[in-house]
Amino acid sequence: MAKYEMLYLLNNDLTEEAKEAKIAKFENIVTSMGGAVAGSDKWGTKKTAYPIKFKNEAYFVLMTFEADGKVVEELKRIAGIDADVVRRLITKLN
Repeated sequence: MAKYEMLYLLNNDLTEEAKEAKIAKFENIVTSMGGAVAGSDKWGTKKTAYPIKFKNEAYFVLMTFEADGKVVEELKRIAGIDADVVRRLITKLN
């Protein structure tokens, strides 16, 4: 299994409970498919470099995990169709 980081931006208009539910959802995807989550670092609300969907702020979360390629593809798919995920980026660590 390889190590990955997933940085994703959540809609800032979500309630704290909804943000925690989204974070738990992505962690559960990794663990249910045989991966291991090292941690989710909640950076909080930050200003974006440019407006995304007419908004200038988003809630940033960095999740570090170990998994295989199938998990990464599933995370990309789920985050891509989730309306509350503004942007996502998954990178492989050395």
